[in-house]
Amino acid sequence: MMRSVIARASVPFLIFAALLLVRPGIAEAIEIQRIVSPGGIEAWLVEDHKNPIITLSASFEGGAAADPDGKEGLAVLTASLLDEGAGPYDSDAFRRKLEDMVIGLGFSARNDSFGASLQTLTENSDEAFDLLRLAMTEPRFDTEPVERIRAQIVAGLKRSENRPQAIASRIWWRAAFPHHPYGRPSGGTVESVGHVTTADMKAFAGRVLTRGSLKIGVVGDIAPERLGTLLDKTFGTLPESGPSTPPVPAKPAAIGETFVVQNPVPQSVVVFGHRGIPRNDPDRFAASILMEIMAGGFGSRLTEEIREKRGLTYGIYAYTLPLEDAQMIMGGVSTRNDKVAETVGLVREIWAEMALNGPTEEEVRDAKTYINGSFPMRLTSSRPIAGLLVSLQRDGRAIDYLDGREDRINAVTMADLKRVAKRLFLADELTFSVVGQPQGLTATAPAPEPRS
Repeated sequence: MMRSVIARASVPFLIFAALLLVRPGIAEAIEIQRIVSPGGIEAWLVEDHKNPIITLSASFEGGAAADPDGKEGLAVLTASLLDEGAGPYDSDAFRRKLEDMVIGLGFSARNDSFGASLQTLTENSDEAFDLLRLAMTEPRFDTEPVERIRAQIVAGLKRSENRPQAIASRIWWRAAFPHHPYGRPSGGTVESVGHVTTADMKAFAGRVLTRGSLKIGVVGDIAPERLGTLLDKTFGTLPESGPSTPPVPAKPAAIGETFVVQNPVPQSVVVFGHRGIPRNDPDRFAASILMEIMAGGFGSRLTEEIREKRGLTYGIYAYTLPLEDAQMIMGGVSTRNDKVAETVGLVREIWAEMALNGPTEEEVRDAKTYINGSFPMRLTSSRPIAGLLVSLQRDGRAIDYLDGREDRINAVTMADLKRVAKRLFLADELTFSVVGQPQGLTATAPAPEPRS
């Protein structure tokens, strides 16, 4: 299951993507300012006047996990329609204004959050921020764009119904969280998307787009005083808060099980995972180093043992997934049907070996070098920097968090890593979902209905 869903943007967005491949070195010089508007709206700003461009990223609490039962896909459909007409502009007029003024505007829905993104030339920033305001506060949800976008989403869902990767993922999440929204298809089903009404989307927007949960990151050609004015104009009319939704405990189930769904494909698809550690855990830096060693691509243990030494797959991956109510470690691999059992067994062995003996000195040295060296490369344009500013706020980090990041990575000791490896890699808790015709692999429980 794809846990991050739908990110739409106008054509000019692509133009910006090319424009914003900014000069190297910006990552080393990030200076974050905390801005509070006269109306009390906070944003973190990286001021950069070398290009006449402003990029904004905003995040609200509440996403697909908050979709009502039977209305799965509500958050995704709403995100897809907010820039399809607002205020006095129907869909065509709204899109035309975005294109004529080279404004990139988009919304996205994740499991636990709802996002907005804006990119504009400085000279068009008044109009750009006002279009963002209109999209959030006066969305039209006219019949034509609603049915057009709904048809596009339904077509995508139908295409994924028979994809082994999608089936394996849906089974895994359904089994792990049978009584939690995480177990539902976050993008919805053909049936549930068909049940979403315009009233549902208006109610969703009113419930989620509030100032109380708002986090904002801004990068580019704008002074703090002007940003404060635009923040009030853009977000000031949003309600302070919407109806609260009580948190639902999310404790993984189906621990250690293996599910198999027969599917006539030459290669089986495998999804695996188990619980992780919280994003604010004191051991998060050690966990990052260990995950780099385990699954950081070429040279990592999974790739080395399963791809390079044995040629069982073209690729295998694993990653941490810090959801709001459950922190997970997830992974996946595809392999020939007659090699599935061997591959699954190797994943368990590699997991267990890391937990038992921890990493080597060489692995730790290389991982620290890569993590510290690659981090600035992730921040070579304004979009990821704006996103990082929002993530830091959502995670409750201090505004100077980045200043000592490298030192904190380097301070992790071998003793730390061996201790955290036992916490992080739980071979007996790995749950596998397999779709294909695996030979020699026995299911330990019936697979749940994946729901399309």
